[in-house]
Amino acid sequence: MKCDDTRKVVLVGTGFVGMSYAYALLNQGGCDELVLIDINKEKAEGEAMDLNHGLAFAPRDMKIYAGDYDSCQDADIVVVTAGAAQKEDETRLDLLNKNSKIIKSIVESVMKQNFDGILLITTNPVDIMTYVAYKTSNLEIRQVFGSGTSLDSARLRYLLSNYLNIHSKNIHAYIIGEHGDSEFPLWSNAYVSIKPLLDVINEHEKFKYEDLEKIYVDVRDAAYKIIERKNSTYYGIGMALCHITKAIFNDSNMIIPVSSYVEKYYDVDKLYIGMPAIINRQGIREVVKINMNTEAQEKFKKSATILQNLINDMKI
Repeated sequence: MKCDDTRKVVLVGTGFVGMSYAYALLNQGGCDELVLIDINKEKAEGEAMDLNHGLAFAPRDMKIYAGDYDSCQDADIVVVTAGAAQKEDETRLDLLNKNSKIIKSIVESVMKQNFDGILLITTNPVDIMTYVAYKTSNLEIRQVFGSGTSLDSARLRYLLSNYLNIHSKNIHAYIIGEHGDSEFPLWSNAYVSIKPLLDVINEHEKFKYEDLEKIYVDVRDAAYKIIERKNSTYYGIGMALCHITKAIFNDSNMIIPVSSYVEKYYDVDKLYIGMPAIINRQGIREVVKINMNTEAQEKFKKSATILQNLINDMKI
């Protein structure tokens, strides 16, 4: 990572997800310099122009421009959103073969520039694509991670907030596992402020345990429902990426559920999977290990097995 104080982000991919992220960065003053890279250079140039025209209304000045991979040499963070889009009735895992080739090509181009910053992946299926990026990059484990279940957990907090009529910032609940159909919530580790969520449900007649299952299903299937209505999802993940970026630049040691490299944890080893992690200026400082009950352990192992089997088939 470079030594000066300029916070530089290189974004690879100027599709809906990439530009939602860029727009969030602009509105929140998330960095000092933003470089847009796309296989369609003219689109990247047009997007940079459009963003620059909003600088007068932004909270801070930013240098925004279209560039090439040589811009990665002194970047703090390279964020990869490029990849084939998820289609209706297509799971994230169906994207595997298409996007692995894209990720390998991008990461190889980034690493040719002697990049030594943080590589943040959001291309789906994100856990596997993050693994591909890590294996291709030869960077340290702490420097490579994916958006993981950060958005899923935000969706969970939003739905619980509506259900309980409590502000989402006071709800501490996580979705972990694969960013996909085998993800699951840690109900026994969820809190409303300092009170266990399950205690809150138990103490109020209007709340039912069975409602939690519906909330989980709504979280799990949220992307499919959005895709049915508007073809793709991008605002939520754009905000999540901006949140992660600010956690890095602010050296905040913030806990965010991301695609983290897990070793020897409930029989899961050397695999990227959604887990809470402490994030700071160096990347992932530490993966937060959780005391899971037997049910959660089985779900976690099942989710990991799905990912591992796909990786084995790919022979990475």
